Amino acid sequence: MTKTNGNINVQTENIFPVIKKFLYSDHEIFLRELVSNAIDATQKLRTLSARGEFQGELGDLTVEVILDSKKKTLTVSDRGIGMTADEVEKYINQIAFSGASDFLAKYKDVQENLIGHFGLGFYSAFMVADKVEIRTQSYKDAPAMHWTCDGSPAFTMEECKKKERGTDIILHIADDCKEFLEEQQILQLLRKYCRFMPVPIRFGDESVWVDSDTEFEEVDDGNGGKTKKPKRVEKKQPRIVNNTEPAWKKTPASLTDDDYKKFYHELYPMNFEEPLFQIHLNVDYPFNLTGILYFPKVRKTIDPNRNKIQLYCNQVFVTDSVEGVVPEYLMLLHGVLDSPDIPLNVSRSYLQSDSNVKKISTHISKKVADKLEEMFKSDREDFEKKWDDIKIFVEYGMLTDEKFCERAMKFYLLKGSDGSFSPLDAYREKIAPLQTDKDKIVCYLYANDLDEQHAYVAKAKAKGYDVLLMDSVLTPHFINLLEQKLDKSRFVRVDSDVVEKLIPHEDNIPEKMSKEDQEKLKPIIEGEVDKQRFTVIMESLESDDQPMLITQSEFMRRYREMAQTSGGGMSFYGEMPESYNLVVNVNHPLVAAVLAEADAGKQKRLVHQLTDLALLSNGLLKGESLTQFVQRSLDMIN
Repeated sequence: MTKTNGNINVQTENIFPVIKKFLYSDHEIFLRELVSNAIDATQKLRTLSARGEFQGELGDLTVEVILDSKKKTLTVSDRGIGMTADEVEKYINQIAFSGASDFLAKYKDVQENLIGHFGLGFYSAFMVADKVEIRTQSYKDAPAMHWTCDGSPAFTMEECKKKERGTDIILHIADDCKEFLEEQQILQLLRKYCRFMPVPIRFGDESVWVDSDTEFEEVDDGNGGKTKKPKRVEKKQPRIVNNTEPAWKKTPASLTDDDYKKFYHELYPMNFEEPLFQIHLNVDYPFNLTGILYFPKVRKTIDPNRNKIQLYCNQVFVTDSVEGVVPEYLMLLHGVLDSPDIPLNVSRSYLQSDSNVKKISTHISKKVADKLEEMFKSDREDFEKKWDDIKIFVEYGMLTDEKFCERAMKFYLLKGSDGSFSPLDAYREKIAPLQTDKDKIVCYLYANDLDEQHAYVAKAKAKGYDVLLMDSVLTPHFINLLEQKLDKSRFVRVDSDVVEKLIPHEDNIPEKMSKEDQEKLKPIIEGEVDKQRFTVIMESLESDDQPMLITQSEFMRRYREMAQTSGGGMSFYGEMPESYNLVVNVNHPLVAAVLAEADAGKQKRLVHQLTDLALLSNGLLKGESLTQFVQRSLDMIN
């Protein structure tokens, strides 16, 4: 038996500190890399067997992860292709060669996907171990080899006895990485990185409850008698941590809606909501991409960090930070993407800038637009039922992706305050006759809260106007976009002005109060309001309109709301205090009565009462002011 001592062929003596501290972003990556290598070795053997180049029995190909806390070891064991002494020398002792790369070069027509393209995966073991052993038996007629390294370039390699074909990687866990000797920690990592790998992976045993074949118990038979049934007993069975045939690897025709939902909950076990629908991706040209994207319910909030899209490379989990692979707005979706064509660095944790990534991103966006447009055209009723749950997603896409925006203009739905839905073109045609102002601009009236703005909505409808409900967090930004996309159009919230001026026409209501009297009245009213928050405006309205009402400038309010959700260069608007207009109806009898009141105390109380009524109708009267208003109202009634 020969024994070899030597130094690993690297360019620097400090390769191991580099590996341990800089080459990999997370220590936990080591387990993914080692299990991936074991899967590769197994897939290679399957390929050789299928081609007739391996004549032996494949046997049980399950990869095993074995934890021995007492010995402080963690072992990854496979029954795959194994290595000869020459192969250990080439693939282990000379860093930067990759067995998978050489194998693929030789078998270019092989359909089996191999994971380890990077050459350095094995050395991630030294991030957590102060000593690593390899015991390997090749499928070829060659002696088994035992390789040992203590984390320095020095190694030993000698022949050994090994009963089974394959490779055992034995990690002697370092004292500063003891968390990797805990069963739950290893189980969690296996379920995170390896739960969809294509070869079964066993990690110890688990307990299950089953019906006994030999033990029985008596139970009521429902008719006053007794009957026997098998007793439930606890049984140990191998714990397989992965699903080797995830849904995205199957054909869409073979899957039902229930299958898709079941897989969704397999991806996100802590999410108890059902997805709305899904898109199954299966592309083989000009790049390879499979996956399933789910549309979740997205109502009032945008949270791309919850239940994120998971990225896989040949069924190996890479990351759920998929920025760059999918457009920003698609980060709101859930699901999984799997592609061997996405370039990754050695840790497979960070995506590089690459033309393939851009192509994949563009394709995914196109498929999503195709799906939404198909739903809109094929089942409009069902599309409308889902609209409230996907509207914010579509708006986000239109705001951030110009090509998606062009497509979405065809299926975006405006929702009326009565609950009806209309595409953009149809709605414009509907409102244009009555809601075109004197400058030939079509005015889209909207509310963002039908309860708070009920009085304003009612007045607009009384004039025959149609009012939209636009209540997403993106509404301020989105209506800006629509004003750019829709020719000669503007959006106006119903509480931004008096109803007569929401859509300016040529006709004006005559004033019953002279300009002189208005100039006398205005300072009296200004004396009862906070001048920093309220600007008093005298307007000629219908005499049966409210005597005073509150409006808020569309421009200032919209940009203030936009600043609150975007910040950046718009922070100036976000820092400005909220301001309102107190509109005084100079044609109302009560307003005329204020001016006619000779008693200064009564005049002041009447103004105070009218302004408080206006504030109350807008939800702006609160605290002590509301209490005083109630008491004043009671005093006036008495």
